Amino acid sequence: MDCIAAISTGAAATAIGIVRVSGEGCSALCERVFRAGNGTSFGGLEARKMFFGEMLDAEGRVIDRGLAVRFPGPHSYTGEDSAEFHCHGSPVVLRELLAALFAAGARQARAGEFTQRAFLNGRLDLTQAEAVIDLIDAETAAAARNAAAQLDGGLRRVLEPVQDALLEITSRFYAVVDYPDEDIEDIRPGQVAAALRHSEESLSRLLATCQRGKVLKNGVRTAIVGRPNVGKSSLLNALVGYDRAIVTDIAGTTRDTVEESALVRGTLLRLVDTAGIHATADTVEQLGVDRSRRAVQTADLVIAVLDGVEGVTDADQEILELAQASPRWIVAMSKSDLLPDGFAHVLPASQLGGKPDAWVMFSSVAPGGLRPLENAIERLFPAGSGASETGSLLTDQRQEEAVRRARDAIRRAEAALADGLTPDAVLTDAEEALDALGELTGRTAKDEIVSRIFSRFCVGK
Repeated sequence: MDCIAAISTGAAATAIGIVRVSGEGCSALCERVFRAGNGTSFGGLEARKMFFGEMLDAEGRVIDRGLAVRFPGPHSYTGEDSAEFHCHGSPVVLRELLAALFAAGARQARAGEFTQRAFLNGRLDLTQAEAVIDLIDAETAAAARNAAAQLDGGLRRVLEPVQDALLEITSRFYAVVDYPDEDIEDIRPGQVAAALRHSEESLSRLLATCQRGKVLKNGVRTAIVGRPNVGKSSLLNALVGYDRAIVTDIAGTTRDTVEESALVRGTLLRLVDTAGIHATADTVEQLGVDRSRRAVQTADLVIAVLDGVEGVTDADQEILELAQASPRWIVAMSKSDLLPDGFAHVLPASQLGGKPDAWVMFSSVAPGGLRPLENAIERLFPAGSGASETGSLLTDQRQEEAVRRARDAIRRAEAALADGLTPDAVLTDAEEALDALGELTGRTAKDEIVSRIFSRFCVGK
């Protein structure tokens, strides 16, 4: 493949900037832009060791002094001869070095092209390539751990036994059909049934991780709802740690949804502070109320904020009814700092209409006042343990759809076998499952799927 180059660090000035190069003729090209301090040619530098030297521009003039490292293929990130230059992080210096590489014969790398070459050269499968972008985008330690484990082959290790079992079934079938005169033992129905059952169970366990994987990767979409002036915006500000929403004593200050992210006990919350839900004749305010209702309908978690001083009013009933339709909901009584010590609201089930996942009292201003709410969120969405450390969580819709198609095809094969249908019926479904898994790992993925995945990457990765 031709030689590509790109700046791998951001556009802003930093202490250190990195320029990457990969492809055919990499060493000869780098020789023209780097002069090693020990006088050794670039191709003669010991592999995978940093060497000090001078970076040269397209005219051969020194533009910086820094470090270079050579990665000979096939044991490099891309699987081909590669190199990195570590300079001072001036954008001007990095652009000059990149221009020198272009003048020497390299071309600008496309977004994600280094990782795409790693995939095409067999260094990564598609699940590992997706883990690279997940690792770059990770916003929590748990998400980073899961992505790192997936990059290490966590998903592949779950899928390989299933693929091997299906390949054994299909290859044995074709061997018996294509070579009838050979002494090849046919697979017994009991063996096929056992292999299909184990494969189906493995994929079903994997599919059961989807929701947790999406939460780990994307966070918990959390709607904060309540009637006007009960403390919703104060709660948002307390959770994010600064004054994101305007807070006043005037009811109805928030007329639109306000969105922000917050990390609570290691779990990422995508917070949506909503306009107070109540009857209003104000057209603009009504638009905000409508948006609040829509935010509740799409939320993973609803925090229904009630005024702890006033208690539950008739106007709170609609809010409680909206909240209980969410997958998870918490009733949170605000302003606990204004209540007597030991005071606790007790609401009959008839007022709630349904049992919340948690019932807490909190204060947005008192020291430690958010702790009861944080404890409740942690119980409902524990941050990254168990399967996330193995990388065997499905975190992407593409992955989920492929695994589901494979699982469903295996179930059809099991049903065909149980109904006594001819072996070719079982074979058709087994091959469909293999195709779906191949699409997941990249063995049989279409070009447009591969291109769409790598288009998510930044230039230089």
